[in-house]
Amino acid sequence: MSRATRGTARKIATQRGWSRILRCMKATLTTAAAVLLLLAAAPASAGPTDQLREYTEQVIKVLDDPALARQDRRAAVRKIAHEAFDVTETAKRVLARHWQARTPAEREEFTQLFADLLERTYIARMDEYGGERIRYVGESLDRDLAAVRARIVTRAGTEVPVESRMVLRGERWLIYDVLIENVSLIANYRSQFDRIVRTGSHPSQATLGPSRPPTHPLQ
Repeated sequence: MSRATRGTARKIATQRGWSRILRCMKATLTTAAAVLLLLAAAPASAGPTDQLREYTEQVIKVLDDPALARQDRRAAVRKIAHEAFDVTETAKRVLARHWQARTPAEREEFTQLFADLLERTYIARMDEYGGERIRYVGESLDRDLAAVRARIVTRAGTEVPVESRMVLRGERWLIYDVLIENVSLIANYRSQFDRIVRTGSHPSQATLGPSRPPTHPLQ
């Protein structure tokens, strides 16, 4: 096969894969529900760990409030998520090398679909919250990027390692990735979307979420 033919084939496969990714995202939902414990709103001047702690405390306050109806609780967590997560950064890293090939309109569409996917997933799982708490163990900084290490402590005393990766936007630290037991939300989606784009797999053969979701105490 000539170089030109191979290039054309790759382009066709990419376009087919892109269409299938969008269809799959509209039809399938699966990711780590522990993200619930890492979302909220915090003071603009806070460092990454302090800001994440504020995120956590506000989400837990919502989840623990017996006066809130289920619908109101979900609305409150949804608002928190919009303020705490940099979904555009997450979507860009999920698509990786395929991001540059997309038009601005395609990027916006993918980002919105990915945001809806994550939102519907963790909102659907929030009823599984069982009183878990967060213990912070350290952070690392690299200019406008940060990694905050913590442990989710279950009511039974089991500890699950969690790392929140954050990016500085203005004066706010926003979450763009969560690793649970060293399993990255971004890496799980990236490998599968890359496979869909490269192979043009039929939607029924493609899994949108991780084949083995990150382990967490809410499962």
